[in-house]
Amino acid sequence: MQRLRLKFGRGQELKFLSHLDIMRLWERALRRAGLPLAYSEGFTPHPRIAISAPLSLGMTSEAELVDIHLVRWVSPQNVTTALRQQLPKGMELLESWPVGLNVPSLQSQVRFVEYHVEMEQEDAVMDVESAIQSLLSAPELCWQHLRDTGPRYYDLRALIDDVWLLQSQYLLGMRLRCDASGTGRPEQVTKALGFARRPKSIHRTKLILD
Repeated sequence: MQRLRLKFGRGQELKFLSHLDIMRLWERALRRAGLPLAYSEGFTPHPRIAISAPLSLGMTSEAELVDIHLVRWVSPQNVTTALRQQLPKGMELLESWPVGLNVPSLQSQVRFVEYHVEMEQEDAVMDVESAIQSLLSAPELCWQHLRDTGPRYYDLRALIDDVWLLQSQYLLGMRLRCDASGTGRPEQVTKALGFARRPKSIHRTKLILD
């Protein structure tokens, strides 16, 4: 048995695919590549494939991770070569490496996620740097998120590790929590900063594991 971790990017072409669609895409690509996939046990066996933190619809990424299990050893280089020929436009396999079979699940290891967030230019003049400093200095930030089941209230500040300016006040970097205690959403952070419009684009740049 072998466990491999693959790092891949998702471009504009696939940014509206759901998490389930991405899982199906990987399953088809792995089968077409002729890799010796390991399957789960039970009445409905399925390939042992696990993606880290699902990417929200409309986002792109250069930092996605997926773990696959194979029934026999295959060199990571051969896996990468075979899979690159099967992946569609908009999905780029960046690298692969072996992971111990007893290492905790990929999903349980994720602690923080980093993003680059591009904003539309607002009509009103904003002092974004001051807004960031005010947000990061706040001990808490009560927030309401509407769901189909009703409103959910929580402390948004607890989900924000850091926010910073990149090239301009309309391009932000963010490091947000992503674990069992909660997941920070970039569009909620920009709203808390005072932006009236939703982000123009959100690009995931890094997954930070435990």
